[in-house]
Amino acid sequence: MATANPYLAPQAAVGDVGGQEYQPVRTFSASGRIGRARYIGYSIGWAVMVGMLAGVLMAFAKGTSMAPVVAITMLAAYVLLFVIQFLLTIQRCHDFNTSGWVSLLILIPLVNLLFWFMPGTSGANRFGPPPPPNTVGVILGALILPLIFVVGIAAAVAIPAYQQYAERARAAQHN
Repeated sequence: MATANPYLAPQAAVGDVGGQEYQPVRTFSASGRIGRARYIGYSIGWAVMVGMLAGVLMAFAKGTSMAPVVAITMLAAYVLLFVIQFLLTIQRCHDFNTSGWVSLLILIPLVNLLFWFMPGTSGANRFGPPPPPNTVGVILGALILPLIFVVGIAAAVAIPAYQQYAERARAAQHN
């Protein structure tokens, strides 16, 4: 009779019994669910990426014969960005157990903030299991939005004030 080797790996079938099931995040799909932070982070991420691409391409194409082609390409990129935003909003509607048709509310200014603040349903709903927990990158992406607002407001105040200061300094220098 052989004795059990104490140095062998356990032979029991161990799994995540009763563990939380998450569905994968699909940016280019209308099915599934997406949480608030990921919705904001992905929305901002795509917009910043397309905006930076537009700026770089237009800077290189300015004054060349390629400018109209680049402008048409960037128009197509912004249309794609609009479609992606709708797809993300449909998933966001699914997260709080509502039909994707509610995503049409993003066309109404300020009403679209509903998608930022309305919490999703905890656990599974009729659209599937919950989205995965947020990673550090997702949280940082979502925090960029308030930073953009603050920097934008500061720039909107500071740039005209600086221009007025520079004009007064030039006028005083010429006198």
